[in-house]
Amino acid sequence: MSTPTSAAPKDRPWLFRTYAGHSTAAASNALYRSNLSRGQTGLSVAFDLPTQTGYDSDHALARGEVGKVGVPVSHIGDMRALFDQIPLEQMNTSMTINATAAWLLALYIATAEEQGADTSKLQGTVQNDIIKEYLSRGTYVFPPRPSLRLIADIAEYTYREVPKWNPMNVCSYHLQEAGATPEQELAYALATGIAVLDTVKEQGAVSDEDFPKVVGRISFFVNAGIRFVTEICKMRAFVDLWDEICRERYGVEDEKFRRFRYGVQVNSLGLTEPQPENNVYRILIEMLAVTLSKKARARAVQLPAWNEALGLPRPWDQQWSLRMQQIMAYETDLLEYGDLFDGNPAVEGKVEALKEGARAELARIDDMGGAVAAIDYMKSKLVESNTARLSAIERGETIVVGVNKWQETEPSPLTAGDGGIMVVDPAVEQAQIDSLKEWRASRDQAAVDAALAALKDAARGGDNIMPPSIACAKAGVTTGEWGAAMREVFGEYRAPTGVGKAAATDASGLEEVRAEVEAATSQIGRRIKFVVGKPGLDGHSNGAEQIAVRARDCGMEVVYEGIRLTPAQIVNAALEESAHVVGLSILSGSHLPLVKEVIDRMKEAGLGDVPVVAGGIIPEKDAEELRAYGVARVYTPKDFELNRIMSDIVTLVSEADRAAA
Repeated sequence: MSTPTSAAPKDRPWLFRTYAGHSTAAASNALYRSNLSRGQTGLSVAFDLPTQTGYDSDHALARGEVGKVGVPVSHIGDMRALFDQIPLEQMNTSMTINATAAWLLALYIATAEEQGADTSKLQGTVQNDIIKEYLSRGTYVFPPRPSLRLIADIAEYTYREVPKWNPMNVCSYHLQEAGATPEQELAYALATGIAVLDTVKEQGAVSDEDFPKVVGRISFFVNAGIRFVTEICKMRAFVDLWDEICRERYGVEDEKFRRFRYGVQVNSLGLTEPQPENNVYRILIEMLAVTLSKKARARAVQLPAWNEALGLPRPWDQQWSLRMQQIMAYETDLLEYGDLFDGNPAVEGKVEALKEGARAELARIDDMGGAVAAIDYMKSKLVESNTARLSAIERGETIVVGVNKWQETEPSPLTAGDGGIMVVDPAVEQAQIDSLKEWRASRDQAAVDAALAALKDAARGGDNIMPPSIACAKAGVTTGEWGAAMREVFGEYRAPTGVGKAAATDASGLEEVRAEVEAATSQIGRRIKFVVGKPGLDGHSNGAEQIAVRARDCGMEVVYEGIRLTPAQIVNAALEESAHVVGLSILSGSHLPLVKEVIDRMKEAGLGDVPVVAGGIIPEKDAEELRAYGVARVYTPKDFELNRIMSDIVTLVSEADRAAA
């Protein structure tokens, strides 16, 4: 048994972070400095969707998305403002950025140099995991092979020039959000790490002697769900499997380079809109999974706020989550003990079972040719797993307190008044666009053109992308210009939706809905045509995928072309497909401008009689506005009964047909 002794020092606590960024660089900077003053020990930067996908704030696809889910960073001036009065040489900064990771890291390094920092001392992480973007999150830009090359370029450059920087955070977080089982989360994340390290070896930029040090800089970013015993075992399995891969596949002998180093954000998928105050307990329980076991303890923890299923958290909400970490680290005796679970037969048995399942899945992926070749397979399995998860909630086999059981509740004082969330001022977007135009007008255009030409030459020629990207940052190139140059060389990619290959739903009550679909089909003279669209840059496709799968299984004809569509493209699809109903899914907070634009364009195209339904994280005030604008139904996370949604859609189609007759 592990016991503390008077001579044994306490373990150091993990890094305390909150995932933050909104509105503008200046507003986010004020939030960061405030959080640091309250005891936060590292920064975790959230970028808005245009920044994540390589567009400037004034691009057509950026409409409604600027400053919503993170901070807009269009050029080095924004990065300067973001880290004003924050000495980067002394900071540990995590940047959740993937497709454009090379560019944001270039801006960060250039800004640090302006501060006079020794860049060899910079510490932090870029997430830089593009494979999980194809599978779950959706902020990909380039095809897989060029994307892997960019990841490897960052690994090579940081190893040589920024040696304390983690060039990649293999991210299983969004895999769990997309429905991954623990075995799938283990296997798909580890397969991604293997794909990146194999690419680094293939490029030959790092000697065999130095390669173990590159392996040692790969870190992970994981998710911890509510089944916290399973999650503890999953983390211990991650530790064992990564050590095994590093030793057996890559011949890494030094134990410190085989260490499984990870940060964590606990599960946001399980946060509920009904009775949101209960989310505080969920977050605490999920944090235990990544802190209790010393062997598998996280190096950095960031916790969501209790109200993230409602909208954007306020500073006080983030402070509450930070205090949860501090109480665990400083008020309890957790850090005085060794591992609490070594030798526990239940834990050891579960760990071995998870490892066995993950090894089998890894072997399957390896037989397919690795993670890139297996993208279609992994995506379809995630859609299947998420379908099974939601079906279990619908059937009541999985209990979610306040959602499908014990739904009665007293009014919450936490959501009284302002609704319990922060709302980004719509004027922020226009101010950012105006500032961007001023930036373009004030710079040396010849220097910009030369820097972009050098960037494209490096991309075409196979040179490391980081030095010309840093030169672009210093010349005043914008995010959209960097993205356009890279698209010109590498092309653009559309990931598989996973819907077509997903197994049929095993959900009770389908017979009744199928009968309703058949009756409506007979009434209107052809099968119900349902166009499901995701306007804007939001890549959270789980909800849209599940709606599409359930509609298909109910007998409707479904048109779903994946993420990142303009309102014009969605309306064109509705017109060409003679849609009976259009469903829009938006979780980024841009629902008001984008849904209204779709409705306006539908009226212009003569589709004003086709009902529109919308789903996402939509506050009730906004839902009322959308209904008044013509949206037939609004669904939010509390609407977990997919069969009821399907029945609503059938009713809307039938009523629209009768009204048109």
